Amino acid sequence: MAASFSYYNSNVFVVAVTTSLLVGSLLVASAGNFNQDVDIIWGDGRAKILNNGKLLTLSLDKTSGSGFQSKNEYLFGKIDMKLKLVPGNSAGTVTAYYVRNLSGDPYIVHTNVYTQGKGDKEQQFYLWFDPTADFHTYSILWNPGNIIFYVDGRPIREFKNLESFGIPYPKNQSMRVYSSLWNADDWATRGGLVKTDWTQAPFTASFQSFNANACIWSNGVSSCSSSNSTSNAWLSQQLDSRSQKRLTWVQKNYMVYNYCSDTKRFLQGLPLECTVTTKA
Repeated sequence: MAASFSYYNSNVFVVAVTTSLLVGSLLVASAGNFNQDVDIIWGDGRAKILNNGKLLTLSLDKTSGSGFQSKNEYLFGKIDMKLKLVPGNSAGTVTAYYVRNLSGDPYIVHTNVYTQGKGDKEQQFYLWFDPTADFHTYSILWNPGNIIFYVDGRPIREFKNLESFGIPYPKNQSMRVYSSLWNADDWATRGGLVKTDWTQAPFTASFQSFNANACIWSNGVSSCSSSNSTSNAWLSQQLDSRSQKRLTWVQKNYMVYNYCSDTKRFLQGLPLECTVTTKA
């Protein structure tokens, strides 16, 4: 399973949460220390952990981008990350946690959910703020009942567990948190029409406050129990009526693409989860 955030505007930014194989213990991590929580996996020095582990930056130049991954694998959890996107004219750059495209265009958040190796569940949203001006918190809640995407604590998307209708739901494979910044001007900017302006390089995205309240998989055992406690209340968390109203507000005012409405794309019929009517 993978759940992903992405942004489009002058860069392409994609924060993806992807899979691996499972098993672990309950982790409650306070505003994290990147030295303890992540591994830099590529970039040849372009990814840097600064300020005693409180800040991580990813940079992209004409030679290479950069990326990191969480040290732990998770099966269910609430993952939060503060992110400040690449400012200025950075068309064609992609940050695997978030994305944006052409300078001057509104930023677009791209979300997707993958089950059994298949995605094609995209929803896209405009943002109601400038994501390059300051840090904002992007979150994914993943539990046995639903996957919920949040921006600054406001839900923007919900993907429910509808296995009872034969719709696959990710629950058997663990995942790591991945983030990377890379060049994608061959597809990210209006199909490659706008190329990256390398005179603006290096492009840098900044991360703070990685927080994972999650089940860590390790040696085939999970320490997340079925007991009801405040520390793992997220395991059964759903959107209440107030949160549902906030979600509806975002989708009404800021959603710019919904795969469930794209009848031209799905000529044989919309995916089943788009047509099931349920209050589950």
